[in-house]
Amino acid sequence: MSPHTTPHRRRSRARRRLAMGLGMGAAAALTASALAVTAQATPEAAPERAQAAPSGLNGPYLYLGWGNPPDPVTFMEQTGTKQLTMAFILSDGGCNPAWDGQRPLTGGQDEQAVKAIQQAGGDITPSVGGWSGNKLGEACSSAQDLAGAYQKVIDAYGLKSIDIDIEASEVENAEVRQRVIDALKIVKEKNAGIKVYLTFGTTPQGPNENGKDLIAKGAEAQLDVDAWTVMPFDFGDGTTDMVAATKSAVDGLKDQVKAAYGISDSEAYKKSGLSSMNGRTDVEGESVSPDGFQEIVDHAKSKGLSRVSFWAVNRDRPCAGGGGAGDSCSGIDQKEWEFSRILAGYGGQ
Repeated sequence: MSPHTTPHRRRSRARRRLAMGLGMGAAAALTASALAVTAQATPEAAPERAQAAPSGLNGPYLYLGWGNPPDPVTFMEQTGTKQLTMAFILSDGGCNPAWDGQRPLTGGQDEQAVKAIQQAGGDITPSVGGWSGNKLGEACSSAQDLAGAYQKVIDAYGLKSIDIDIEASEVENAEVRQRVIDALKIVKEKNAGIKVYLTFGTTPQGPNENGKDLIAKGAEAQLDVDAWTVMPFDFGDGTTDMVAATKSAVDGLKDQVKAAYGISDSEAYKKSGLSSMNGRTDVEGESVSPDGFQEIVDHAKSKGLSRVSFWAVNRDRPCAGGGGAGDSCSGIDQKEWEFSRILAGYGGQ
């Protein structure tokens, strides 16, 4: 399988297997630690340029299943972050959504985290899919059923936005790609004003054939995607200049959206987005530094992208003793929450 067809959440392959093997009790314990009271913490001042962004615009990914996740409210206070993309919603074995395929939408630690974020003046976008686990797009046999599963997630939290992270076997199947598009069309029709994001892998030149087909299917269905979002990392082709590769990948995405929808460059950029990976990726030689990420964010701002994110908050800190990247650190020289503070400054268009 080509690396170009397997990008994003690479590290979550092993991590997700770990999380899913932990079972309900251990996963709940992990999440409970994320919600622990951190009154002793002394928050750093958020950057002056940070501002509240539209729901779903610039939330970094937070995963409660591994990697010593921070208390979300304390994290928001320390970074100026107003929105978080929470991963991952999967199939519970049938056409029914559950956190990591095993924890319930309501009544558990995940709901506690969501409510805490909302009560603190923030918002969340759930990420449905990811690399590993059972995908709703495959478990649900029809677009109507899949839309119903998405709707359960929306209704559980009164959501304003939803992210479909379509990867692996889900994005590689043309029938499933069509099902996802048709289901999102139903979601858009039933939920006035909801923002819908479709996140998928890319090459340094833009979407691969699966991504191109996904965009074409969306345009044919007249699906108003708020941001087609590429994940410019884990290229596996020797790419080392991640800033240049990110820019060219976004330009390639823009070109596909422009051609499919028959719109202008500026309109296509506004329907585009990116989700980077902070620090070392899963491919030797690939690394995104804070300075590089700042350049990526500045470029996104100049083009008017409607979504900018990164994987993941859990990794947005240096490794103890300068160790290698892992679930809870980036593997590079950086300050704690440095990428998150940079992203908090992205006000969008």
